[in-house]
Amino acid sequence: MGKYEAKTKATAVAVEDYIASLPDARRRDEATVLDALHRRVTGLEPKMWGPSMIGYGSYRYKYASGHEGEAMRGGFSPRKAALTVYLMGNYGEAQPEADALITRLGKHKFTKSCLYINKLADVDLEALESLVRLSWEAMGKKYPD
Repeated sequence: MGKYEAKTKATAVAVEDYIASLPDARRRDEATVLDALHRRVTGLEPKMWGPSMIGYGSYRYKYASGHEGEAMRGGFSPRKAALTVYLMGNYGEAQPEADALITRLGKHKFTKSCLYINKLADVDLEALESLVRLSWEAMGKKYPD
């Protein structure tokens, strides 16, 4: 059995070029807004992860099985069907605050670590930025540099 290799890795593609290449004008505008939001929260320049994920920061993980790798600490993907915002952190003691923000957020779908938004205009951007900040802070505690 060979060593597992992560499919999603940081690439050398310029984020600005990727955003400019999006075929839908609304998605380009929304990606620009989400990029600015993530830059404010993280203080970092983004990198492309795989062909369509815009990521901020990274962390190393290791599972009990011995599998280890590197992943983006936070980010988003301006996919055709929906904007996907990656909220990687388990909120821990901040969970009540996260729950209140999710209630305020507006029209969305949510899975374990992915927030799906059809249109950015459908959500409260202040609540979204606060959720991104909570996730970023939780990831910083779980995976300190």
